[in-house]
Amino acid sequence: MIKNQGISLNDFIVQGSGNIVSNMGGEKVMLSVQNGKYYNLGEMGGIIWDLIKEPISVTELVTTLVSEYDVDQITCEGQVISFLEHVWKENLIQLGEEVSQ
Repeated sequence: MIKNQGISLNDFIVQGSGNIVSNMGGEKVMLSVQNGKYYNLGEMGGIIWDLIKEPISVTELVTTLVSEYDVDQITCEGQVISFLEHVWKENLIQLGEEVSQ
């Protein structure tokens, strides 16, 4: 799989399998069973993680966050795409054609 294309607003994403996620002090932490690494998703990363339990477009994800939090559209898009690209490169989410809609 080629992973240099980046994530766009039109892509669909979903949580990858094989991750153990827990709440710890208001933040989500995760253990990837696949690679044995721990991740601190933070508070907003944890919210995003919960929202991508089922396949969702990045546009829909951003729209949901903008409607629920005090953030403008452009800032939200940039932050969400940055977070998603990070977890995608770590093989924690599935993107695009990998997502069975």
